Amino acid sequence: MLAPQAPPHFAIEAKGLDKTYGRQGKGQATHALKGIDLAIPRGSFFGLLGPNGAGKSTFINILGGLVVKSGGTASIWGNDIDRDPMNARGAIGIVPQEINIDPYFTPEEALELQAGYYGVPKAERQTEAILRAVGLWDKRAAYARTLSGGMKRRLLVAKAMVHAPPILVLDEPTAGVDVELRRQLWDYVRSLHARGVTIVLTTHYLEEAQELCDTIAIINRGEVIACEPTPQLIGRLDKKTLVVTPQATLDQPISGFDDVAFATRPTGAFTLTYRTSEHSVEELLDRVRAAGVSIKDLSIEEADLEDVFVELTTSKS
Repeated sequence: MLAPQAPPHFAIEAKGLDKTYGRQGKGQATHALKGIDLAIPRGSFFGLLGPNGAGKSTFINILGGLVVKSGGTASIWGNDIDRDPMNARGAIGIVPQEINIDPYFTPEEALELQAGYYGVPKAERQTEAILRAVGLWDKRAAYARTLSGGMKRRLLVAKAMVHAPPILVLDEPTAGVDVELRRQLWDYVRSLHARGVTIVLTTHYLEEAQELCDTIAIINRGEVIACEPTPQLIGRLDKKTLVVTPQATLDQPISGFDDVAFATRPTGAFTLTYRTSEHSVEELLDRVRAAGVSIKDLSIEEADLEDVFVELTTSKS
């Protein structure tokens, strides 16, 4: 009897993954993925970010078998998508960006049908448990067309989990979802992650990615331009902003700050945005006092993921 295979170090691994739509000489070809290398660690909560058209959906669709790659290799849970497609597909659940639910199936029927596609025996199906987890058990007998947009998105998550895959890919899962439903969705996804499921998230809500993801990759124009632990990625920006509220509103900008970015705010405060490698807070405060400004209050604003995202993607345009 063979010993059980150890789980792979990487949940998803792509090497030189390439995709070109169209052919040279027959209209203009689109190079959607340009030989990307990407390794997503097992058990991570991984963010995959990028502008529209960057190649994120192409990457996900290759993993899901909806798009045929032009070159390179990709494996899911250690299974090559070409040599072992059945086990590769069985190791991943994908929640698509588009709502693609049959309107005349109930949530219960949709999950039972999906489980059948994956060959899950009836005795092993977890339809009730999954519908309860996503808050749809009370809607189990309602036609899908009667569900709200947020409920339909949660049903997509439920369908992706019927075969208990070790990897869940969420492609813009909270688009058009209200705050309360978004919170419920993330509570469920966090519970999956706590049980060891690897989560891959694409989102345009950068604050979500910053809060949820331990590692983030940024794709732009078909290339991976960054892939780092979230704190390290945010730390790439060598910038902070010192916000100073003076005792008296300034009549005019103070002089002597040509080497930092000075700006005023409607609240009466002014800001000094500086590079931490070149200036310290103590030095800047000494200069503010030397300019004759009495300080009422102050705070420091750190760079966030949106700052990093904008800087990296615009610099690569």
